[in-house]
Amino acid sequence: MLLPALGAIIVLLAISAFFSGSETALTAVSRGRMHQLEKDGSRAARAVNRLVADRERLIGALLLGNTFINILVSSLVTALWQTRLGPRTVVVTTAVMTLVILVFAEVLPKTLAIARTDRFALVVAPPLRRVVAVLAPIVAAVQWLVWQVLFLFGVRAEESTEETTEAAHDDIRGSVALHHQEGSVEREHRDMIGGVLDLRELQVADVALHRTNMISVDADLSPQEILAAVTESHHTRVPLWRGEPENIIGVLHTKHLAQALLENKGNIAVIDILALASKPWFVPDTTTLEEQLEAFRQRRTHFALVVDEYGVLMGLVTLEDILSEIIGELPDEHQAIARPDVRKRPDGSYLVDGTVSVRDLNRELDWNLPDDGATTIAGLVIQESGTIPEAGQRFAFFGFKFEVLRRQRNQVTALRIIPPANTAA
Repeated sequence: MLLPALGAIIVLLAISAFFSGSETALTAVSRGRMHQLEKDGSRAARAVNRLVADRERLIGALLLGNTFINILVSSLVTALWQTRLGPRTVVVTTAVMTLVILVFAEVLPKTLAIARTDRFALVVAPPLRRVVAVLAPIVAAVQWLVWQVLFLFGVRAEESTEETTEAAHDDIRGSVALHHQEGSVEREHRDMIGGVLDLRELQVADVALHRTNMISVDADLSPQEILAAVTESHHTRVPLWRGEPENIIGVLHTKHLAQALLENKGNIAVIDILALASKPWFVPDTTTLEEQLEAFRQRRTHFALVVDEYGVLMGLVTLEDILSEIIGELPDEHQAIARPDVRKRPDGSYLVDGTVSVRDLNRELDWNLPDDGATTIAGLVIQESGTIPEAGQRFAFFGFKFEVLRRQRNQVTALRIIPPANTAA
């Protein structure tokens, strides 16, 4: 009688360990990895995904099975020792079974599940699906009862199933940041993933080249002067204006100009420059980068002019500007390797042009300045100081020290930034 009872107790403890480890593994399993494994043809991964898809039913079945097994094994031990220990049975059984269940049915399997999460989940998922299916009616009744109780406290079932796109993006961003801190994800990869996620949050105005920095050409100049200006600009597309720089009437592509020169054997005087220019495409400055990227793809073009809500020209945006938000700044063949607008000094401080964007500084120097308000570093200083500072003024924000070096009219054109010691690049 003793040996069969001990065998039954060991089997029940093993089943309890199975439930405990399964709960931990399937709760912590990487859904992204399981999804990929299922696409690769793994049946075990498919079972994992089916279980995880209904977490409430899964947890309910595991808790039901584990609770039942633990109570049953404790009852068997109590009955086994009743004749031997007498009045002390309850005390001894409680102490011994608490230790045994804690070590062998809880801590041990859960520790193994944490150490080998994905592998553990793949092993237990197929048999566990059958257990969950068998217990489904009981679990459904328990769930109904639980939600009726929670409803009395104002908690509704639909609230637990709401998963917005924003929450999913935050989950991805947080996971990448965590892996970066642990050293398993490079900073460049973290920034690229973050850049992709930011496309739906950033607007064209955040990355557009301001009209004061645009290179455009007066369409009323002679063909020779236009050719010289376009050649000097080193840009593939150059806006043409008439009357005033904000009145853009066309966009000249250097490829079309070169083709016309070849057809006319280099005689620029006979070429109608305006006939070569394409019609300008204007986009609102509030367009998200995600929408603008799709618009570029549909129109099969890489260049657009940006206007505000009143139709006033604000600047221009290119496909390269959007790609730069994902993979970082893309220097062209005419640009030096080192950025001339961000220069590190021997004392650890940086000389930065006021037009440099906060996002670029954060990306290149691994800083954490807020970029949800002001776009440029000069704008950030003006925003935080609440004034347009004079040259020589100093400020301290977010752990950084800022010194205004130059100001032209109402624009802060150069600053000296001293980062915190632990963030100095």
